Amino acid sequence: MALITVGMADLNVASAPDILTTLGLGSCVGVVIYDKLRLIGGLAHIMLPSSNGHGGQNRAKFADTAIIDLMKKMEQLGAKRNALISKLAGGAHMFAGTSAKNVLRVGERNVAACIQILNFLKIPIIANDTGGNYGRTIEFYTQTGELKIKTIGHGEKII
Repeated sequence: MALITVGMADLNVASAPDILTTLGLGSCVGVVIYDKLRLIGGLAHIMLPSSNGHGGQNRAKFADTAIIDLMKKMEQLGAKRNALISKLAGGAHMFAGTSAKNVLRVGERNVAACIQILNFLKIPIIANDTGGNYGRTIEFYTQTGELKIKTIGHGEKII
């Protein structure tokens, strides 16, 4: 079993029994895609909602390009598109006390963009832990499909 760390604006895939993890999700969103029949999972640490045509620099940074690339990478590992499900975590409003207009609600926009592309790809979102004003670290267990969410001050949970 390997622990595979996915950095900010990065993505990776794994199969059972490996664990995918990413640290420090604030306004960023961790998108997990999973084929529960083949025990293949993928994780993207998404920073921004849209590449606006500039995804060539780092496609994993943007919801609209990262999720598509993650799905393709999973298919190369043997996942089947019609068996995929997804889970989301992150997308917090990290600047409490500041005007929503001043910070452009990046977390909220990231979550909305992820939902939109997952819906477009017909990948059901079966669980999410998004919003709030606190950061998250997540671990995805490819053996069980469990997504563990760790926070400071808000405990841990599994979705």
